Amino acid sequence: MPPQRWLRRSGPLRIEFGADYNPEQWPPAVWADDVRAMREAGVTIVSLAVFSWARLEPRSGEYHFGWLDDVIGLLAADGILLDLATATASPPPWLSTAHPEILPVDRLGHTFSPGGRQHWRPTSPVFRQHALRLVRAMATRYAGHPALAAWHVSNELGCHNVYDYSDDAARAFRRWLRGRYRTLDALNAAWGTAFWSQRYADWDEILPPRLAPTHPNPTQQLDFKRFSSDALKEHLRAERDILREITPGVPVTTNFMVAGDIDIIDYADWVPEVDFLANDHYVRPGPQAQDELSFSANLTGNLAGGRPWFLMEHSTSAVNWQPVNVAKKPGELARDSLTHVAHGADAVCFFQWRQSRAGAEKYHSAMVPHAGTDSVLFRSVAALGARLREMAYVAGVARTPAQAAIVFDWPSWWAAEQDSHPSDRLRYKQEALDWYTAFLDAGVRVDVVPVGAELQRYDVVVAPVLHVVPASLAVRLRTYVADGGHLVTTYFSGIVDEHDHVWLGGYPGALRDLLGIRVQEFAPLLDGERVELDNGTHGTRWTEPVDLVDPAVEVLASYRTGELAGRPAITRRAVGTGSASYVSTPLGAAGIVPVLGEVLKRAGVRSELPGQLRGRVELAVRGDVRFLINRTDEPLEISGIPGAPAVLPARGVTIVGPGR
Repeated sequence: MPPQRWLRRSGPLRIEFGADYNPEQWPPAVWADDVRAMREAGVTIVSLAVFSWARLEPRSGEYHFGWLDDVIGLLAADGILLDLATATASPPPWLSTAHPEILPVDRLGHTFSPGGRQHWRPTSPVFRQHALRLVRAMATRYAGHPALAAWHVSNELGCHNVYDYSDDAARAFRRWLRGRYRTLDALNAAWGTAFWSQRYADWDEILPPRLAPTHPNPTQQLDFKRFSSDALKEHLRAERDILREITPGVPVTTNFMVAGDIDIIDYADWVPEVDFLANDHYVRPGPQAQDELSFSANLTGNLAGGRPWFLMEHSTSAVNWQPVNVAKKPGELARDSLTHVAHGADAVCFFQWRQSRAGAEKYHSAMVPHAGTDSVLFRSVAALGARLREMAYVAGVARTPAQAAIVFDWPSWWAAEQDSHPSDRLRYKQEALDWYTAFLDAGVRVDVVPVGAELQRYDVVVAPVLHVVPASLAVRLRTYVADGGHLVTTYFSGIVDEHDHVWLGGYPGALRDLLGIRVQEFAPLLDGERVELDNGTHGTRWTEPVDLVDPAVEVLASYRTGELAGRPAITRRAVGTGSASYVSTPLGAAGIVPVLGEVLKRAGVRSELPGQLRGRVELAVRGDVRFLINRTDEPLEISGIPGAPAVLPARGVTIVGPGR
């Protein structure tokens, strides 16, 4: 991983605190009140100008920076740092009116209209020209400003426009494919175009996977997802390079979206492009809401490689874009924020500072709600700011690696959920999250790591639904097990190579010999069906008739009911002091716990928590500092942890260690 930089600032390290600030939504008379309230809340940094293009450049080539100068002056006078956005996320009306060719096109051929945001094609040369002109003007204007701590490229790249099927995208897709495959023969081989008479004789015949009479070529779909991630990465690079040219001393970032079910970008591939990693996260309601937040923060911290990272956006309370937007319960605002800090965040920011009066996000919570500063929510925000000020001793301290890891792979996510598969009920992220919840329920710390991470540092590695396994990855996994590691993988793993071609000879393909098993045919389940296992657990959605190829393979559990009754469901093959285990059906988090317990026991991995806290408390560690995060809605008595208080409040976080 290349060296990364943190915010440009002076003074001792601290946990930064703030929000997106959108002063253009308010009259200038409000700005001074905002800065006074920011001081009261403990704000140290704001993201500025994220959606300001129409205000900064009201007509082509005509720049109005005076108002932004005034806002920056007010903030800087109060010591508030600037994460200054390039303002290119949402084009102004004049640009889409003069150049409708910048508007993205969906797979049905419909052109999106302006009126929302991100209405631009990632591959549009016209958009790129205008965006980079604005970036250059802003960088020139604010180069050398002492309050400029970082540049913020665009905003949530790809959130609404990642998949563009326009003619611009078609031309760019062909260029990308030429770079990847060099020759049409190589492309035809990789895409398997002998099927359905799809063989290409000319590059110009190739299109994005637009709406077709039936399933488009699966490798074409997978490559289009790779291309779309790369196209936005190229835009990030284009803006970044101008910023580095004009302001070489100011670090550059953009806000990732490692969260929920957002699978649009291969963020592991993007990490080298930024000077420090930033992420946006919003809680998804449901029984695993807090676990998913922790999972995403954990993965973000590991993508950052132990370096500080920036929580660029999360919410103080309700959002506005879910079917039902539930307000956060008492304690959740702080617990959510501190969970990110526990996993390495050295900056905690919200969207946004002041809740909007108008527009699509007027019901999205903010640090200052519609009720104003005389409100429970603002007082909670200020209390969090005070607590973060007291936590300066954590800043700059790296996450402490766990003994176990869950491997996360974006190409496997993309490929495993494509169409024309044995079942469309498979959910890659859900399976990974279930394993994470099982670790939390067992009271065992686990790292969530990208597939390219160094696995040898872990005693146990879980690779759920690792569907895409190139030959090189298969070798890495065999080496890991041969060196004494304990690998666990699941159904629909090892099935295809990087071109989405099936590994022949039986499933699980590239991992078959390592696991010592063979599956001849998948056996997905219909909605409502389930199978019982003889270890007291049950599976849903998917099963597999597992045959033992190596007689030394141990059967840890068998199917007790259904067509596969009596057949192995969970297996383990010892390899020297290591092992390779296979789980052939989704067990859910509760069903995974006993399986995981057996794996951890054999690998010698134990919980660091006292027995009465396991499952109820999440433990995260940064150096000598331990975070105890209450996963429940009830206060918990704590014993057996030196330095901890007697009671951990409901939804509370207690921090134990030096500096307290």
